[in-house]
Amino acid sequence: MQGMSERQYAAHVGLSRGAIQKAKTAERLVLYPDGSINAAASDARRAETTDPSKTCKPPAPKLKPVPEAAVAAVGDTLREQGLAVPAVGSGTTFLQAKTANEVLKAQERRIRLQKLKGELIERARALSLVFRLAREERDAWVNWPARAAALMAADLGVEPAAMQKVLEKHVRAHLDELAEVRPDFR
Repeated sequence: MQGMSERQYAAHVGLSRGAIQKAKTAERLVLYPDGSINAAASDARRAETTDPSKTCKPPAPKLKPVPEAAVAAVGDTLREQGLAVPAVGSGTTFLQAKTANEVLKAQERRIRLQKLKGELIERARALSLVFRLAREERDAWVNWPARAAALMAADLGVEPAAMQKVLEKHVRAHLDELAEVRPDFR
């Protein structure tokens, strides 16, 4: 056999064997005397005789642009894990994005597990607990001068009412300083 068989030529041009048989019948292929197909000459003849509007071209894949925030998130995740981060504007490879995705899924699972074990609590609950604790601490300090003033006045030999006034003044000043501190739960 000098040239290609129908199956070989079909694989060569990416068509079905039936399409090659139709082209052979329509004499759009160049054949050797033994009936095999001359690939180079047949390619040229098919290009000349085939109507471009009737060719079946696979549509180009429609790729959606990736939001810059998503690319930045991938870079942040890779950076947190100590992995290589692509240069700005050079794009993220599929492997880097897949690695970042797997890292994020692992982090999410770890957080979910910690929550199930009771090692993590919700932010709103933590805020209310801290607020309640601070309120109880403040109330205890506000009430302390009234309880301790008489004992301290007796030890120092001064008037209990004067001692209570001085203690209240200093405790309130100190509580005012502490009120300026704002916890940051970010």
